Amino acid sequence: MLEIRNLHARIAEDGTEIIRGLNLTVKAGEVAAIMGPNGSGKSTLSYILSGREDYEVTEGDILYNGESILELDPAERAAKGIFLAFQYPVEIPGVATMQFLKVALNEQRKQRGEAELTTPDFMKRVKDAAAHLKIAPEMLRRPLNVGFSGGEKKRAEILQMALLEPKLCILDETDSGLDIDALKIVSDGVNALRSPDRAVIVITHYQRLLEHIVPDTVHVLYKGQIIKSGDKSLALELEANGYADVIEAAA
Repeated sequence: MLEIRNLHARIAEDGTEIIRGLNLTVKAGEVAAIMGPNGSGKSTLSYILSGREDYEVTEGDILYNGESILELDPAERAAKGIFLAFQYPVEIPGVATMQFLKVALNEQRKQRGEAELTTPDFMKRVKDAAAHLKIAPEMLRRPLNVGFSGGEKKRAEILQMALLEPKLCILDETDSGLDIDALKIVSDGVNALRSPDRAVIVITHYQRLLEHIVPDTVHVLYKGQIIKSGDKSLALELEANGYADVIEAAA
């Protein structure tokens, strides 16, 4: 589903190179975890995949279902089924959460050639999905993410993902700021979306998230490159021993 070939990318404003020859393949049905020390390029990779304009690709390619997406803007990538759950979801005062969800969902359906949902159908979908994530109805009536706790913001992100049904889900440190209960709720929401035709990339520092969202593959990112890949046992190794041995072996 996703193939990243020799990707080089830099910050557009000052030219600082962050991604330096990254190669990665993620298949449909796969949950791939990306781990690495601070400053290794994990969040930058998520932004580049989603099409954020702050970054410039200078070499290589990103193929999604065999098609290069480098020339597509964020809206076009989203329409094709690419979804990014942010580490720090942005607050949007004045935009009701329900209205945001309705517009986003119907725009996606329009792009897929599907009819817009009627208000009763939309309300039922939101109510069912929100119940699974323990999202209270009053939270949905508030402006998007405004005054939400860290856990509420992350649950709102997973709610969007559940409603939009993307094919490639990118979770950028979704466990950041979550207590144990919120972590389990969010993880259960992600696990409910696992399917043979959907891929999930989980970016995280910690093994604790991967105890709930068990990955098929684990990749270590360091200085803009994947330096080691393995199965879920690699995450346990990193938790026990840190990154020093892996970095030294790759040097």
